[in-house]
Amino acid sequence: MQHFRLSFFVTLICIILSYLWAGVYGVFITAILGVLEVSLSFDNAVVNASILKRMDDKWQQYFLTWGILVAVFGMRLLFPIVIVAVATGISFAGVTDMALNDTETYAQHLMASHIQIAAFGGMFLLMVFFSFIFDEGKDIHWLGYIEEKLASWGKLEAIEVIVALSLLLIVQGLLPENVRLEALVAGVFGVILFVVVDSLAALFEDGEEGDAVSGLVKKAGMMSFIYLEVLDASFSFDGVIGAFAITQDVVIIMLGLAMGAMFVRSLTVYLVRQGTLDEYIFLEHGAHYAIGILAVIMLISMTVHVSEVITGLAGALLIALSVYSSIQYKKDNETDSANKFKANTFK
Repeated sequence: MQHFRLSFFVTLICIILSYLWAGVYGVFITAILGVLEVSLSFDNAVVNASILKRMDDKWQQYFLTWGILVAVFGMRLLFPIVIVAVATGISFAGVTDMALNDTETYAQHLMASHIQIAAFGGMFLLMVFFSFIFDEGKDIHWLGYIEEKLASWGKLEAIEVIVALSLLLIVQGLLPENVRLEALVAGVFGVILFVVVDSLAALFEDGEEGDAVSGLVKKAGMMSFIYLEVLDASFSFDGVIGAFAITQDVVIIMLGLAMGAMFVRSLTVYLVRQGTLDEYIFLEHGAHYAIGILAVIMLISMTVHVSEVITGLAGALLIALSVYSSIQYKKDNETDSANKFKANTFK
């Protein structure tokens, strides 16, 4: 419970602010958005935990403090305003005023930017998925031969980039001609950002021993922190867009998503501290497959609307299946170990 104390405190603050802003109705909608954010981002928490466990205590703490400020105010409030400002040419102050006083127009402008947002976020998440599935260093494979074969393809140089860009070319070719270039550029930026952040993190982690080791460790922690924030941003895009289907009040949206984001972060730290990823060996696999599904859904949503319910259920189902497989795997291993022990004992 100690890992969630800050989350409950933030929830209390958000509930009070939502009541002061919009009364009981505001509290109700804020609670719904908070639950929605957690349900859609559980796979995000698992993947975050796989990265966070490689970071030292200081950067883990930064993730829970400064990281939550970036996630809530940066990605769920300021960044959508920046997107609308860039897309419309209206000043930042003008869009902020629009978001607070003309929410319908603001929502329309944000929805109009959905293709670029989906292309960028979808391609970044797709690269996250491919970097896992094409990892030749994996020795545990949830899907057996199929996953093992895909991992072997990781020997091909830049296979993730090749496959991701090929899919982007196919998808943008299905879009109306007037938005193809925008989708292509946004998607390519998503790929580039992943490659840059992931490469820099790997560079610092593999630094040579010597006097510069401490500096490299700090830089590695910083790059992992940036990677986590970008990953969270890619998840939040879909959540922010989906939130407007429930309410157009940006303050309530920010408060509701803030509650959810805080619990996701606490859950991430809990998974690390409890060693859950080691206990449930396929949980990380399930989370990455859920990310892959989310990435595909985001790309499909550029042409066809996909309900957030489908996104949430698909992710939850994959996570549940991975937990079940992990439990069975553990039981089978314990049985095999017991049988071997008996066989050796009575030889």
